[in-house]
Amino acid sequence: MATFLYRLGRLAFRRRHLVALLWVALLTLAGVGAVSAPAAGSTSFSIPGTEAQKAFDLLEQRFPGASADGATGRMVFKAPQGEKMTDAANRATVAKTVRELGDGSEVVSVTDPYTTHAVSKDGTVAYASVRYDAPAMELEDATKDALQKAADEARDTGLTVDVGGDALQAEPEAGAIGEVIGLAIAAVVLVMTLGSLVAAGLPLLTAVIGVGIGVGTITALAKALDLGDTTSTLAGMIGLAVGIDYALFIVSRYRAELAEGRDREEAVGRATGTAGSAVVFAGLTVVIALAGLTVVNVPMLTKMGLAAAGTVVIAVLIALTMIPALLGYAGRRIRPVGEKRKEVHGADASAPKSGKPVKPVKPGKPNLGTRWASFVIRRPAAVLLLGVVGLGTVALPVSQLELGLPDDGSQPTSTTQRRAYDLLSEGFGPGFNGPLMIVVDAKNSDAPKAAAATVSDGIKDLDDVATVTPPAFNKAGDTATITVVPGSKPSSTQTEDLVHAIRDDVASKADADVLVTGTTAMNIDFSQKLSDALIPYLGLVVGLAFLLLIVVFRSILVPLKAALGFLLSVLAALGAVVAVFQWGWLGGVLGVEETGPIMSMMPIFMVGVVFGLAMDYEVFLVTRMREAYVHGESPSQAVVTGFKHSARVVVAAAVIMMAVFGGFISSGESMIKMIGFGLAIAVFFDAFVVRMAIVPAVLALLGRRAWWLPKWLDRALPDVDVEGEGLRTRAEKDADPDEDREPARV
Repeated sequence: MATFLYRLGRLAFRRRHLVALLWVALLTLAGVGAVSAPAAGSTSFSIPGTEAQKAFDLLEQRFPGASADGATGRMVFKAPQGEKMTDAANRATVAKTVRELGDGSEVVSVTDPYTTHAVSKDGTVAYASVRYDAPAMELEDATKDALQKAADEARDTGLTVDVGGDALQAEPEAGAIGEVIGLAIAAVVLVMTLGSLVAAGLPLLTAVIGVGIGVGTITALAKALDLGDTTSTLAGMIGLAVGIDYALFIVSRYRAELAEGRDREEAVGRATGTAGSAVVFAGLTVVIALAGLTVVNVPMLTKMGLAAAGTVVIAVLIALTMIPALLGYAGRRIRPVGEKRKEVHGADASAPKSGKPVKPVKPGKPNLGTRWASFVIRRPAAVLLLGVVGLGTVALPVSQLELGLPDDGSQPTSTTQRRAYDLLSEGFGPGFNGPLMIVVDAKNSDAPKAAAATVSDGIKDLDDVATVTPPAFNKAGDTATITVVPGSKPSSTQTEDLVHAIRDDVASKADADVLVTGTTAMNIDFSQKLSDALIPYLGLVVGLAFLLLIVVFRSILVPLKAALGFLLSVLAALGAVVAVFQWGWLGGVLGVEETGPIMSMMPIFMVGVVFGLAMDYEVFLVTRMREAYVHGESPSQAVVTGFKHSARVVVAAAVIMMAVFGGFISSGESMIKMIGFGLAIAVFFDAFVVRMAIVPAVLALLGRRAWWLPKWLDRALPDVDVEGEGLRTRAEKDADPDEDREPARV
């Protein structure tokens, strides 16, 4: 592996014009494809195998034209102080608004509050429901504008008017100011780590090119493959993260090779052969984590994972080819580690023109990484205990983890969706925002109406039920729908218990098939499906990565330690998320306006993303230790050597990721804020506590046993030479060409 990548790096360095041209051509092709491709519609959100999905499919079949998955809107009206919605002037305003809403081309139906009894008991709140024939993400802009315009005109008469439902689905806000600050911090860290603006610009440039190719390709194929905006967003975020990391690793190793006295082409080759090997295997762990989302069996997540994995592959290829090419263009503007700017020209002029190493620069005082590693190996037990206990304490809130999906109640109070949600709760009760739809399939029943009535009566006897509507049959008379309004809010545990009670108790007594669906039930099923898939997903991802790391490190205990450390950091991060977003700790500082269940995708999402980044740091840090150990250093000294050369880069990469992810915390969108905080705190725990403290402590305690591998397994495993042993052998031969020459006989 190292020898092949060494040759690839030198080839890219020498053929830099061709390499740069190829990547620019691919970027151009992806851009043209994205611009010329037909506009993508909505991604079809389905959850195969769940009861809620079966009910939706049945409604489409038995109620043709009803648009079961169509967008809905609720225009909520509240009368001014001292007035009621039943007053003549207010009734006239509502009637005009209903007529205007009914004129839309995509509108299926609009209800009149006064004929559907959609006026609160005290008469102060009323609502009109609008149903469309297209899903929310496929609604035309003109339709959304008409809905907003009707609300504005009604509001001008003095009424309080807000719009709920998914028709005006709020676009997630990423928090532009926070993102700019995060990227600025990343740029500063790169400059401090790599020593110059040119060197710092290379990781940013190549990461942007990789993301451009990946996102452009996704956009070009979005219509054909049914890919949504979230797919390109995730791919862009992951691609940017790993793209910066991988380029940073190689450029940093290149500067270290220059400091050893090698010429630039040789330094590029060796950096690609050694750090590039770590990049390849780190990239494979990320690809495994993202592609492993297929086990969840949710088409949307599968597509997101595979698209992001493709972007990671592009980032790896760019790091191995374009970075060496750009290093060739940069020339003397990138200087060796420890060399001052004023010394660049003189040092480069005296650099050897062959691949032979020269005497290294005399080392100065130990750097911070060396001093820290030396401290840890002197007190490994105390450091290990402190790290494990600390993360374990932070992870304790995970035991109270509640999963759900965000609804309008978790939106910022500045949005019309949140205000409409609050008005409906005020006028009709908290459960009104999450009605359940009961589908009674009485096709095989002798008395369909009696079966539906039995279901309706059974639901009325359950706890936490506010309203049950009479059964509404289809034209064939074999299927009925019943709307149930819970007494609690949609995201509450009481509502979830009600759904299970209907499915378990009522359905078992009915002479028909009873299915529960609706947005609330779909969210419950989705959360349950993700919870059930978490353990198999963890087993697949961690298991495959464990096998991969055995090949990389040729050890059993080091990969095991890496996997356990990752699990500890993820549990601690989830514990912090629960404390902040479910319990409200530090909510005021982070701008959390509403506490509630944790987004159901959060655990699997964090496992996939953080596992990839954690293994990046693990591979790059421990590979350097393994390299030193293979080349003859003692286990303890190898740990110090690994930190000496890699700690600064790993810390820089972690700070960059924390800055980028932390930028999302400033978002007004609860989901985006949660993702940003969760990823930022997970990277902090994994990089600074696990990789910087627990890893060296464990290796110091294990000593030579850390690198133990059964002989039979050692013979069976392929030799990938991540440590660059083949490159050292080559250098020794170049340094003494007569070493293997036999004396001539005379």
